[in-house]
Amino acid sequence: MRQRKAKDLDKRLAQCSGHMVTTEDGSLQDFCSAGGDLYVEIGCGKGQFIIKKAAADPDSRYLAIEGQETVILRAAEKAMCVTGETEWPENVPGEERMEGVSADLDNLKFINCFVEHMEDLFKENQLAGVYLNFSDPWPKARHAKRRLTFHKRLADYAWALKPGGFIEIRTDNDGLFDFTLEEIEQVREIMHSEECTRDLHGPDCPYAAKEITTEYEDKFVASGKNINYVKVIIDKEK
Repeated sequence: MRQRKAKDLDKRLAQCSGHMVTTEDGSLQDFCSAGGDLYVEIGCGKGQFIIKKAAADPDSRYLAIEGQETVILRAAEKAMCVTGETEWPENVPGEERMEGVSADLDNLKFINCFVEHMEDLFKENQLAGVYLNFSDPWPKARHAKRRLTFHKRLADYAWALKPGGFIEIRTDNDGLFDFTLEEIEQVREIMHSEECTRDLHGPDCPYAAKEITTEYEDKFVASGKNINYVKVIIDKEK
């Protein structure tokens, strides 16, 4: 769903420029080529998940990708609040203010783009992990190829991932999850499922993935909605 354009969008994005990278000026390539493992979230939304990941793991690098300018603005501004560069705006709900999270976030950058092909952004075997959180389900059958878990897209992510790297997928949409599991089977020669559950936050689920959540996830869990989750490991040879 396209977001309404934020007030003073260009000015506010410019104020966040220290947290942004682009392909045009080489800043993306510089960030991706620095030391440490590199993890990518495709469709970062309001940013809570990737910010918490980066804050908890300062020795690795995290790249947040978001195609909609207004959405990535909110995520980048949230990062600036966490670093102490600015105060929390009044329009940010209390449950999204990430109170108690503080970090310099030098290991986190945002890029405003849609991912068509991983080779447009990354080198082969460059990534350690890819996160797909609550992606657009594209519910109409004729739009299946647009889903971020379509098997050709999964293979494309695998190209950019190093052997032993992973893709983590979580969604509230049960239909999209069924589709995703079927698509994983189509590329099982290069990846396999290591963790899988239809209730990530259920009392019997042992997976550590439930410890860091998105804003939407918190709302779904609070309402009693199950969260589907699968983690696949890349098996290809170098």
